[in-house]
Order: sequence, then structure tokens, then C-alpha cells
Amino acid sequence: MKVENTQVQMRKGILEFCILEIIARGEVYASDMLEELTAARMIVVEGTLYPLLTRLKNAGLLDYTWKESVSGPPRKYYTLTAVGQDFLHQLRLTWEEIEESIQIIRSQPSTPTPAAE
Repeated sequence: MKVENTQVQMRKGILEFCILEIIARGEVYASDMLEELTAARMIVVEGTLYPLLTRLKNAGLLDYTWKESVSGPPRKYYTLTAVGQDFLHQLRLTWEEIEESIQIIRSQPSTPTPAAE
């Protein structure tokens, strides 16, 4: 078993949460989101972000508007819907519970290994 596989799965598990957190700060262009996620080592390929944004949009959590760009074609800027804000609130509560649970587990003292007879 490779630790890298588990690390990737852990990141995938919280990627939607991270995307919603970024969008919650205000309307954001997908490229800027990708840059931030890459800098945070949460995502490394563009092909992962766009399907997630589409799924979140189809679930009613996101909306977008097209805005003209001085450097090319119009850009799609994402925002959270009211449903998305409520969803993110629930994810934040869950994240706090997970953090607390992990701290409880990690703070337990090690049990001594029984001596071989």
C-alpha cells in the first residue's frame, strides 16, 4: 500500500469543501481558484476542477455570471447560492467535528506493547 494513494484520497475527500470556502469569499474565476488550490497542494490538474464546478452548479450550490475580459473571451465567475451557503455551513460544522475527533484520537497515550512470553 502506498501512502501517496491515501494522501490523494484524503485531499479528494475535502476538495469540494475547499472549493466552496474559496467561492464563499466572493465571486471567483475558475483559473484563480485553480491557482489557489494548486498553491495549497489540494489539486494539481485542471481537469479535476471543472467537473466539480459543474456538479456543484447542477446541485444548486453555485451560480455563475459571464464577465467581459480585457485579455480574451468572457470569463465565468462563480458565486455561492443561498443553498450553497447553507451547505457550506453544514460542511464547516462537520469539519470542526472531524478536527475534534482527530485531536481526541491523537491525544490518547500510546499503549505499551505486551511483552512476548
